[in-house]
Amino acid sequence: MITDPLADLPTLEDIEDAAARLQGITVHTPLLRNEALDAVVGAPVWIKPETLQRTGSFKMRGAWNRISRILEADRPRGVVAFSSGNHAQGVAESANILGLKATIVMPADAPRAKIEAARGRGATVRLYDRVKESREGIAAEIAAQTGATTIRPFDDAWIMAGQGTAGLEAATDAKRKGVAFGSLICNASGGGLLSGIATAFEALSPETEVWAAEPAGHDDTIRSLAAGRIVSNDPGYRSIADALLTPEPGVLPFEVHKRRLKGGFAATNDELLDAMSFAFHHLKLVVEPGGACSLAVLLNNRAHFAARGPVLIILSGGNVDADMFTQAIRRTPPA
Repeated sequence: MITDPLADLPTLEDIEDAAARLQGITVHTPLLRNEALDAVVGAPVWIKPETLQRTGSFKMRGAWNRISRILEADRPRGVVAFSSGNHAQGVAESANILGLKATIVMPADAPRAKIEAARGRGATVRLYDRVKESREGIAAEIAAQTGATTIRPFDDAWIMAGQGTAGLEAATDAKRKGVAFGSLICNASGGGLLSGIATAFEALSPETEVWAAEPAGHDDTIRSLAAGRIVSNDPGYRSIADALLTPEPGVLPFEVHKRRLKGGFAATNDELLDAMSFAFHHLKLVVEPGGACSLAVLLNNRAHFAARGPVLIILSGGNVDADMFTQAIRRTPPA
């Protein structure tokens, strides 16, 4: 079991403990199938739609698992977090339920809908310049001034274990259905979700290959795996997948990635928009650019994954501005 969340790696036992803590708080999202997607890929594809999760992404899982463990004596000082949007929603919602004050450090260029959603859930939002300022530094200053507990987006074993409950659900549901996945594609940012799911599948379905999906130009996980060490992205590069734009993989998640990930693929902005269009027109799901990265990777590497049998993709979030979504669904979906 986790004793130091900033040094320990989560196990299946930790993920199961998180799942018990999340009962009645988060949604057990279903595994979905779609004939059009199966036909296009040439293999059975199962979808884990975390777009349907509370707050619109998987982030509520880890946020609740971490924040609900704060000692009663520390709760009056509140929490502080840094996020481009989805972690912000999970932290703000969890803190609001528990009656804690929350301050979220968010990039000024984050989608307006995500900024307003964090404020709507009662959080104070501190905007920063993603290129010129350090979100970690700002959060550290706030924590020093207020005594607030810092809720990291991924480099925390309790966060990783909470996100891993999505993998626990998927592996358990697949076993009930008699499905064995040849491969699993999950979006990579700092790696909290990817490492948590990989840990669950390592214990419950070790034969499943785990693959990372990243935005082109922000493929730090893929490059880090190739180098055998953490490699950072070049500062200033932009992608429409705002939810996945971290400087580099987290230290703890990367330890899991090194032993469990098979590799990864990157998707361009156009491919992300096409995947969003496919999700809307065929799957009837609203998916944000970062959330659609796994689908984009699958659609653009069909032969690779079809050769490995049934595929599981994680659609990690659906919090998208109307203008971006309109741009995507006007595109003809891939065939």
